[in-house]
Amino acid sequence: MGKIAGVTELDQIDLRALQAGHKRTWDAFVATASPLINAVVRRTYATYRLGEDDVLDAAQDVFVRLCAQDFRLLKTYDPARAGLGTWLAVVARSAAVDHFRRRRQATQPLDDVPEAALGVEDRHIEKLRIPPGLLTDRQVLILKCLYDEERDVAEVAQMLKIDAQTVRSTHHKALLRLRAHFGEDPP
Repeated sequence: MGKIAGVTELDQIDLRALQAGHKRTWDAFVATASPLINAVVRRTYATYRLGEDDVLDAAQDVFVRLCAQDFRLLKTYDPARAGLGTWLAVVARSAAVDHFRRRRQATQPLDDVPEAALGVEDRHIEKLRIPPGLLTDRQVLILKCLYDEERDVAEVAQMLKIDAQTVRSTHHKALLRLRAHFGEDPP
């Protein structure tokens, strides 16, 4: 197995100057380590089929991690345990996976999606029949406002002239009662 290009140059980097934040040393380190870090990130993302922008963002993340908090991560490098190239490859892979996990998928507001695409039509939705006496009148009213009228908590609170926390609490207690009655375990 051959050496990855740039690894021998990495071994020539003055780690003390790098950890001390010397700009010239940092610039040389970035130039030397970038091909290795980009390759590791690209290889990590190959399974996920992500674009070049994601690779560059994740690679940038590696450098940010290395210099964050006064080079805290970089100071954990121990040359007795691994070569700098090997250590950077592990850090780059970890950062790429973390970056992918944090990456938000493009979303579209539910209201903008046609109902046909959702596969749900109103006629297929049955209203829940709540047995009389299971919930208090206030609980029923709050559920009706939140779900049937699609009002938010602040609107319901203002309409009923009560605190928003009271609306949330009443809603929560109503759901607990419904779950207990219909045999569903609470989350």
